[in-house]
Amino acid sequence: MSNKFHIYCKYLLVSGMASTVVSCSNTRFLKEGQMLYTGAKVKIENDTISKKEKKDLQTALEESLTPKPNSTFLGMRPKLYFYNIAKEPKKDKGFNYWLKYKIGEKPVLLGDVDREFNKNIIENYSENKGYFNAKASYDTVSKNKKAQVIYTLRPGSRYLIDGVKFQKDSTLVNQEIQGLTKRTLLKNGRPFDLDVIKAERERIDNGLKERGFYYFHPDNIIVQADSTVSKDHKVELNVKLKDNTPDLATQQFSINNVIVFPNYNIQDVKEGKYSIPMDKDSLSKYAFDDIYVIDPQHKFKPKIFDRALYFKKGDLYNRSNHNLTLNRLISLGVFKFVKNEFIVSDSLSHKFDAYYLLTPRQIQSLRLEALGRTNSANYAGSELNLNWTHRNFFRGAEQFKAAIFGAFDFQMGGAQDANNIFRAGANAQLSIPRIVAPFRFHSSSEFVPRTNITLGYEFQNRTKYYTLNNFTGSFGYLWKENARKEHDLKVIDITLVSPANVTDEYKVKSSKNPAMQRIVDKQLIFGPTYSYTYTNTMLPKTNTIYYKGTLDLAGNITGLVTGADVKKDKEKKIFGIPFSQYVKMENDFRFYHKFTEKSSLATRFIGGIAYPYGNSEFVPFSKQFFSGGSNSIRAFRARTLGPGSFDPRTLEPGTYFDQSGDIKLELNAEYRANLYKFLNAAVFVDAGNIWLLHDDKDRPGAKFSKDFLNEIAVGAGVGLRLDFSILILRLDLAMPLRVPYYQKGDRWAFDKINFGDSSWRKDNLVLNIAIGYPF
Repeated sequence: MSNKFHIYCKYLLVSGMASTVVSCSNTRFLKEGQMLYTGAKVKIENDTISKKEKKDLQTALEESLTPKPNSTFLGMRPKLYFYNIAKEPKKDKGFNYWLKYKIGEKPVLLGDVDREFNKNIIENYSENKGYFNAKASYDTVSKNKKAQVIYTLRPGSRYLIDGVKFQKDSTLVNQEIQGLTKRTLLKNGRPFDLDVIKAERERIDNGLKERGFYYFHPDNIIVQADSTVSKDHKVELNVKLKDNTPDLATQQFSINNVIVFPNYNIQDVKEGKYSIPMDKDSLSKYAFDDIYVIDPQHKFKPKIFDRALYFKKGDLYNRSNHNLTLNRLISLGVFKFVKNEFIVSDSLSHKFDAYYLLTPRQIQSLRLEALGRTNSANYAGSELNLNWTHRNFFRGAEQFKAAIFGAFDFQMGGAQDANNIFRAGANAQLSIPRIVAPFRFHSSSEFVPRTNITLGYEFQNRTKYYTLNNFTGSFGYLWKENARKEHDLKVIDITLVSPANVTDEYKVKSSKNPAMQRIVDKQLIFGPTYSYTYTNTMLPKTNTIYYKGTLDLAGNITGLVTGADVKKDKEKKIFGIPFSQYVKMENDFRFYHKFTEKSSLATRFIGGIAYPYGNSEFVPFSKQFFSGGSNSIRAFRARTLGPGSFDPRTLEPGTYFDQSGDIKLELNAEYRANLYKFLNAAVFVDAGNIWLLHDDKDRPGAKFSKDFLNEIAVGAGVGLRLDFSILILRLDLAMPLRVPYYQKGDRWAFDKINFGDSSWRKDNLVLNIAIGYPF
């Protein structure tokens, strides 16, 4: 036999022995007469239904039975074992309490099983699925202090729908129901299913809510099943209103007055400062077009509510506009609570007033943040941020945010020539809750579209080398189609990078390296940028995705108009600075799979390319791609990986600079698991690199070629995450598995791993300390 077969046999032997030991250990803790419950099985005795129907019914029934047995892993019950071996704690804390009640699991005994109750569940569920006259029985099988319950079901043939009738009469509500019958869920030939009947009642209710029947309820509908009118296990369904349906539920309501309280406070109502409902005389002085805004202090401009509200005087009530209005009011970002009430004001004409009770958030806030930082580029330091937010800047729910910041990073190790970095600056953003444009823009989305204007400045000083002044500004729009789809269009996005105080030392070094020189060149970048985001990660699904695509078009129209062509010595300048011209695309796709509530798999793929042309021979350094670091390939220090197979060790000592590229490919996979409350663990693998589009004689191997797969870097590691809800502190320890700048055939580094060697650990183990998840 082969060695693999021997290993496999040993694995089975060890697993079997461990399972036997743990199982026996668990049963020895049972008291006299107690039996460990190992689960239930449902047997179905029926030869007239298909194998698939039988399997589906069996699976559904077994999932509905209670209680569930103790969880197992590889045939063992480790959680039960931890419960049994842990001593009973004296307090609701400490190691024994944690081991017994947090890690451990209380034994599920046969005495905990109500077999008669489960038998009734089996019969009722079968009846609800169309297996009329189903009968069930049960038996208990026990051995070695363990017991299993076997339930036997004799369901009979399944009844199918043979005709559906909807009540017809002259009443308005039944006429509207008749208009909803085309999309009924109750189809001839389909099995009788109580869940489908409940869904049909909900469907009719939703349809009536869209037609003004605000007070209608699904319980007002009854579906009668008659199995006597047909033969061969058929049933006829009769859909009708219950006889005791309230008269109010059968009336179609329209909107009379729309009243908004933008400063609603329940305490003010109790103290009698205003009343709900309000009388006509009190309302008259607050009129604005067709709505009333009760705002004596004029804190808000009334027209913001005219834009947000989708109900107007005389409109027929419908649920879509109801929910749309509430969501738009919430998305304004200025209200903490949004409540809606409909109060009948004219019962004869079936009209009600719509009241919107809005409680504002704190209009202004000031926040000071002090952060300590350590990153994977061997830098440690601190950052101080002072942020001011005003949520109603011009009384139109405009959000104004301003911040000033300062940061200092000093190097702890690695390339000593990188020196220390000091950064300081300020930025501001004005976000207007509408599209500001010379054209009309109407959004029926539940999210209010926004016009964003930003300005910023950053001063960066890399000691001994240079100083950069970075000015930024943008004007654009942000809007959502729905909760999953978001668009961000910056009509103009400007960056001006102006160097100052470039030292002689850096000039000497950069004279031998054009890539270093481009870092301190003056850069003028302007043009539109657009990004599209799709995500359903907020949904409670097993598989979810996130996608963000970005397109950056810099200097395209200007380059076309001026005829700029740097390759033909036709470089054009604005204010004496050559403007950048390029196209950049980047795609970020993520896939998440949830194994259980406490474990999941997260994956990410990034693909991007930046192409310079016209007025630019190179993409600006600040707009190129970088690889390595805490949110990238964690086994390589930030911005040190690539491009291609270029070996940074060949650089002349003292010529350190960040590595950048025109093409980026990256793939990440991470398994995440919760260990205990706020403590999470992860195992991850990262792969990827960056490349140049053109040859660079100073960086051989940097150009993208058909051999790019051989230049992929691979790293792996483990991590801990401290999830405190408002803050996630992440520690990832990674090491390289494949190094692209090693010689071909020797790039995999498995044979070089030596945890016992301190110099190997220093050069290869990279600790990333960061805030938040990497993706």
